[in-house]
Amino acid sequence: MRQFTAVVNPTAGGATSAAALLGVARLLREAGAELETEYSGSLAHAREIARRAGQRDRVVLAVGGDGMAGGIGGALSGTGTALGLVPAGRGNDFARALALPTEPAALAEVLLRGEPRPVDTIEVTSAVHDRTVVLGSVYAGVDALANHHANNARLLRGTASYYAGALRAITTWRATRYRVTVDGEEHAFTGYTAVAANSGYYGFNRLIAPSARVDDGLLEVVMIHDAPRRLFFALMNELGSGAHVRRPQVRVLRGREVRIEADRAIPYGADGEVEAVVPVTARVLPGALNVLC
Repeated sequence: MRQFTAVVNPTAGGATSAAALLGVARLLREAGAELETEYSGSLAHAREIARRAGQRDRVVLAVGGDGMAGGIGGALSGTGTALGLVPAGRGNDFARALALPTEPAALAEVLLRGEPRPVDTIEVTSAVHDRTVVLGSVYAGVDALANHHANNARLLRGTASYYAGALRAITTWRATRYRVTVDGEEHAFTGYTAVAANSGYYGFNRLIAPSARVDDGLLEVVMIHDAPRRLFFALMNELGSGAHVRRPQVRVLRGREVRIEADRAIPYGADGEVEAVVPVTARVLPGALNVLC
């Protein structure tokens, strides 16, 4: 029977994370599995807990949203340790890409009997931020600015904070000249964002890269070119279904290594947690992480 270490950040998600783990934990223990719970004080601490648990041959459960999943998944990338996800965040985008159930009984069944599936991760490097590894995507532009506003919202929470952050970011955004290099080939454009996606979803269930696959050894590169603000709002609404990729203002490429540069120090983000400014390079690490699904 599997042995689990659940990593929970009590300051991120608070009661939501604890409640999500509670029902699953009872089912795991009733089935005979051993489960220990570790509380982290920060994402860096969560990564360290995960590494230590992996060295003891335990399955690590990331309890929380995409920031926790990406942080712990990145820490375990390349180690052979199996990762399980207990979605308890605002977006849970990587769990959605894996089609993980949210109902406790079904999720416990996956964690107890699911086979570890190799998935790709993303190595992220920049001059102003330490190398890190994430799961979902790297995005540079208006979406990174929106995520920053959402993370720092004081009055709003959940989806409301993201929509308010997005509105603030879009209305203050000025067109940026990008240079995106995909596997050595340079692509220049003026626009709103460039995204290197491993998972199709980001930013609260938005399907930014409909053709992205977490196990194909490639990143889906989505570039949104300049457009009138009214049209851009319409395009943003289409992110719910992925229909935006049919717009002439959207270009989609695929590659293994993506470098994003711009004519000014625009922000980039990665899995909702990393915040820095371009230039940034994203490189896929094929099959580097084993996830129970």
